[in-house]
Amino acid sequence: MTRQVSLSRWKQEVERALSTFNERSAMPSRLHDAMTYSLEAGGKRIRPALVYAVLETYGRPLSLGHEVAASLEMVHTYSLIHDDLPAMDDDDVRRGRPTNHRQFDEATAILAGDALLTDAFALLASTNTSPEKVVALVASFGRAAGSRGMVGGQLDDMLAEKQSGVPLETLQSIHERKTGALLVYALEAGAILADASESDREALKAFGQHLGIAFQIQDDILDVEGDEALIGKRVGSDEQNDKTTYPKLLGLDGAKAALDREVTMAEAELASLSVEAALLRALLAFVVGRNH
Repeated sequence: MTRQVSLSRWKQEVERALSTFNERSAMPSRLHDAMTYSLEAGGKRIRPALVYAVLETYGRPLSLGHEVAASLEMVHTYSLIHDDLPAMDDDDVRRGRPTNHRQFDEATAILAGDALLTDAFALLASTNTSPEKVVALVASFGRAAGSRGMVGGQLDDMLAEKQSGVPLETLQSIHERKTGALLVYALEAGAILADASESDREALKAFGQHLGIAFQIQDDILDVEGDEALIGKRVGSDEQNDKTTYPKLLGLDGAKAALDREVTMAEAELASLSVEAALLRALLAFVVGRNH
């Protein structure tokens, strides 16, 4: 099974799930249109892919993870809608298309994000597994997406803008939460559904932490030397917004060296698993080798 085939198949799986779960009935049509506009904008679907990759690694059916995968993508999409707002990053383009608030309006974009976030938890609670696992999934998801995870990291990232002398440890903490928390959750959720051992769960979470930092470093590098047509948004926006990034703190070569270190540590965690993790290695290679 090639990396490309797996990613394409997992992407199709979660997009089918999203089309099923995001039904138009009983919601205002404009709200549905705004939610669907961003959900269907494409993207790599890395977070759902991690859920599915863990399930396949442990020989479990992908159907076990549809609610987890779809709810993850819903929360990730809400975060992008809100990140693009004028009060946040003030971006006009996302994935090669007008951002949600440009396509609709600011109020609709805010409410579309609110709905995606709230509906994601309702969907997750309907996962067809034991009540104990549902509680564990919901609690872990809340921690990853909330004030101690993605949202807290986003706020600290905004506060670090236009500040000089932000230490590397602070930048690392920001992205462990802003970028890494949902990636770690995707792996943990897959492990919960697959009945992985406690030691494997811890190794997968540690792998996710290194993967999250690697993901962010590669994003920062692409903002410096990427192709705008491939990325689907402005190149150089980090520098224009005076954001603290890995290339800004370490230089471009230093950022690439840091990326290599994170990859090495991520691979070591996979090597410690009780099962062969070829699919997760392929996803790691995709994250650090992508050009958009």
